[in-house]
Amino acid sequence: MASPAVLPMSNSQPTTPAFRSLINHISTTVQTGFSNRRPWSELLDRSAFSKPESFSDATLRIRKNYSYFRINYLSLLAIVLAFSLITNPFSLLTLSALLAAWLFLYLFRPSDPPLVIFGRQFSERETLGVLIVLTVVVIFLTSVGAVLVSALMIGLAIVCTHAAFRAPEDLFLDDSQESPATGFLSFLNGGAANAATVAVAARV
Repeated sequence: MASPAVLPMSNSQPTTPAFRSLINHISTTVQTGFSNRRPWSELLDRSAFSKPESFSDATLRIRKNYSYFRINYLSLLAIVLAFSLITNPFSLLTLSALLAAWLFLYLFRPSDPPLVIFGRQFSERETLGVLIVLTVVVIFLTSVGAVLVSALMIGLAIVCTHAAFRAPEDLFLDDSQESPATGFLSFLNGGAANAATVAVAARV
């Protein structure tokens, strides 16, 4: 009696749990950041606006207001960036495609089996090299880079103008608010490391 055929099994791990873990971490970070957001009415209180006495006074105001309205300012930057991308569909689609390529072709793709495109097998190093070159081309050789830079410049101009003219005398900062990495900014420190750990785990 012939033994039943045995299908070859792969050692690859499913990428869905790793991707879900990253999404959950981002969601938790965003929710934590928004919980520290100041009331918009306080941000736009017209009675608190006055002309700074000097450049040093404006710089001091910017530093204090940023410490207090950090989440609001980052939200404004995100809104300006999102509006710029929505009004430039090519840039939005290009960035979305680039992000999807990084996520599904490298970060959350198991190293076994190797990537095969149009009958050609790509090693992990070759895949990384192609994605880096593609990122450089998209950011620096298309209109995407100009859209991102212009959006960030406009957002920073809005934030700095508001912070320079908003008198911070009525604002009260505690020790946690003086810390340079709270709220959304904590994602740049711990979040990036967590995402890298999740991605590496998915590729093992």
